[in-house]
Amino acid sequence: MFVPFFDQLREVGIPVSLREYLAFLEGMQAGLVTYDVEGFYYLARTAMVKDERHLDKFDRAFASAFEGLEQISVDQVLKAVDLPEDWLSKMAEKHLSDKEKAEIEALGGFDKLMETLKERLKEQEKRHQGGSKWIGTAGTSPFGAYGYNPEGVRIGQKESRHQRAVKVWDKREFRNLDDKVELGTRNIKVALKRLRNWARDGAHEELDLNGTIRATAEHGYLDVKTRPERRNAVKILLFLDVGGSMDPHIKVVEELFSAARAEFKHMEYFYFHNCLYEGVWRDNSRRWNAQTPTQEVLRTYGSDYKAVFVGDASMSPYEIAYKGGANEHWNEETGQTWLTRAREQWPQNLWINPTREEHWRYTQSIQMIAQIFEGSMVPMTLDGITRGMRLLG
Repeated sequence: MFVPFFDQLREVGIPVSLREYLAFLEGMQAGLVTYDVEGFYYLARTAMVKDERHLDKFDRAFASAFEGLEQISVDQVLKAVDLPEDWLSKMAEKHLSDKEKAEIEALGGFDKLMETLKERLKEQEKRHQGGSKWIGTAGTSPFGAYGYNPEGVRIGQKESRHQRAVKVWDKREFRNLDDKVELGTRNIKVALKRLRNWARDGAHEELDLNGTIRATAEHGYLDVKTRPERRNAVKILLFLDVGGSMDPHIKVVEELFSAARAEFKHMEYFYFHNCLYEGVWRDNSRRWNAQTPTQEVLRTYGSDYKAVFVGDASMSPYEIAYKGGANEHWNEETGQTWLTRAREQWPQNLWINPTREEHWRYTQSIQMIAQIFEGSMVPMTLDGITRGMRLLG
C-alpha cells in the first residue's frame, strides 16, 4: 500500500533505494509505530532519507501522499468510540498534559467524551458555525475544527491552530536545507564540510568521547580520554567581489565568509571589484591606498591552495576582455589575463555566482567568466556549493 508513496519520493528527487524501502516496511511490520501518525512520519523519514538536503522534499512528498491523514471523518469518529480503553489511555499519556488529563476526567473520562460525541452526531442535522455545544467550526465545543477546547476531538481539520497536534511535515522546518534555495549560514557550513582533509597538528587536545565511554565502561569509573585535535587541512584562497551589482548579495556573501572562516583553519581572503586586475585588498575602507599587488598574491600562495572567486560576474564585457576596460581605473592588462594567471597558479579553482543560474544565459559577461573557468561556475545554493566542493575536491 506504500508503493505510491515510494514512487512519489523518487519523483521529487529523493534517491531512496529498494533496500531503504524494505527497511521501512520491516519497521512497520515490527510494530514500531501503531496509531501514531507522527511516529509513522519519523519512521518513514529515518528509513528513507539519508541526506539532509532532501528533508524538505520528503516533507512535501509526505504531505502530498498522506494529505488529510489526521482528519477524522464522522464514520471514523463513531468507530473510535469502540477503541480499546487501554489504547486510549496510552495515547492520553503520550499526547496530553496533566492539566488536560484532569479536564477530561472532569468531563467524565474518555468513555463519557466519546458517548457524548456519538449523541451529538446523531442529533445534529446541519453544519454549525461557532458555539459551545454542537459539532462545528470556530467554537469552543469539545468536537469540531478550528475552535478551542482542551478536551476536544478534531474533525475535518487539516492543521492545528492551537498546537495540539502540529503536523511536522506541514511546518517544513527543513525548507532552508532544500538544495535549490539560497544559502544561509547553517547550510553553507553543511556544504563546506564536504570539502575536508582532516589532519592532526599541534599539541592541542580535544575530548575523545567514544574513547572515554569505552574506557569508563571497562574500568568502572570515569576515565577521561583525550586526543590531538583534528583540523581541516584544506587551504582556501577566497576572492570576494564587492560593490556595484553585488550590493544586493551582501548578506549571503557575509554568511559564506563567516562559515568559511569557521570551517577552514587555512584560509586567506582578498576583495576585488567586478573582475580580477593588478591589485586586490583586505580592507574595503582602504581599497585605494592599501592594495596588495595581485602578482604578489600569486607568488605568496602556493598551488596547494584552492582558489574560490565569489561574484555575480555581471559587468561590461570590456571589463573582462580589453585593456582599460575597468570602470574604476586604467588596467594595463585585461581581466581575462589575470583570471587565467590565477587559474594557472591555483589549478583547483571555482567561481561561485549568487545570481540565479537560470538567469546566467542572459548576461554576456557571466558566459565569458564561465568560459574562462571552463565550466567551474556554480550558483550560490546548497546544491551549487555541493557541486563546487566536488570540483575542488
